[in-house]
Amino acid sequence: MNILVINSGSSSIKYQLFKMPNPKPVCSGLVERIGIEGSFVKHSVFPNGEKITIEKDGFISNHGEGLKQVLSLLSEGENAVIASPEDIVAVGHRVVHGGEHFTGATIIDDEVKHQIKKLFSLAPLHNPVNYKCIEVAEQTFPSAKQIAVFDTAFHQTIPQKAYRYAIPEWYYKEHGIRVYGFHGTSHKYVSEQAIKHLNKVDSKIISVHLGNGCSITAIKNGKSIDTSMGFGPLSGLMMGTRSGDIDPSVIFHLMEHSGYTLEQLSTLLNKQSGLVGVGGSSDMRDINKLVSEGNEAAKLALEIYAYRIKKFIGAYAAILNGVDALVFTAGVGENDAEMRCSVCKNLDYLGINIKDDKNKNYKGELLNISNEEAKVQVLIIPTNEEFEIANQCFNLLN
Repeated sequence: MNILVINSGSSSIKYQLFKMPNPKPVCSGLVERIGIEGSFVKHSVFPNGEKITIEKDGFISNHGEGLKQVLSLLSEGENAVIASPEDIVAVGHRVVHGGEHFTGATIIDDEVKHQIKKLFSLAPLHNPVNYKCIEVAEQTFPSAKQIAVFDTAFHQTIPQKAYRYAIPEWYYKEHGIRVYGFHGTSHKYVSEQAIKHLNKVDSKIISVHLGNGCSITAIKNGKSIDTSMGFGPLSGLMMGTRSGDIDPSVIFHLMEHSGYTLEQLSTLLNKQSGLVGVGGSSDMRDINKLVSEGNEAAKLALEIYAYRIKKFIGAYAAILNGVDALVFTAGVGENDAEMRCSVCKNLDYLGINIKDDKNKNYKGELLNISNEEAKVQVLIIPTNEEFEIANQCFNLLN
């Protein structure tokens, strides 16, 4: 079954084609800088374990034009992987916000599109473009089932005592103000891999997704019971450009005493804070380089970053009443051995103790980096959100 997975951003389309249930993609690609000067498409196919990459430059005005180019690369030329659009059985769309309405993968119809539109205000940077790509894909692949997989769906098992804010109920009922959580597709995928590795269904797992955006989730028996991102993706851990948790009094102070507008505050907390605000760059590789050069601000940024993660691990160990596995995933989680070491240091009381040579020897596959006698397994698990989306689509149609 050919399933095309589309992960659309405001100016980009990431895609992978899977011949399910095979977890290895037939091809993958990226349409970048849509509507911006310097547009390009990078498309890779994987015949017989090899990799052939095609790159095309040229202005791409909108997502519709971008998907037309994707179809052309999929179906034309000597590296074509399908004969026609009819070969695609389903298109799986990553949709950031599903509110309380969606708890799993959903076949898209007019009512589903209506619900996605209603949630535009909760994810103004993502849901509108997700919706646009659904409409374009309906035209580009007219015989395929269009399926939405929501970032928020995995967290719909969080209990009310965890998802409600301590404000009057009216704001929840009338405005939907509650914890929704994000990165759900990633947390679901790696936690399921961890459960298989542990061979333990009644499991207590803390999943740490560290990329440009960062979140941590407490997972009991395969279900999310709490997560660090809340109503939006700003809260919780320190991130590349986002502040993470901050005292709301800071916002009131800046508005009252410095005349900050809501737009300025949003820019400050979403784009000018986190690693870039404290350490000078949003890229962890740049921060590490600055630290090696003796930059004190970059060193402090790393200390705050690790400290915040450690605080959440302690909190989630408490609500889980123990931990079977601590999972690191995503760009920083998978590739930064020093950060993993900083986070796990002095967590012996929880049974977390990692082995240095194992920690530094990660090669892209699931790896247990704990000491043999440690009570908690510390796992590095590469996330695979695109395959998770394809798998949810496949299961829905079977």
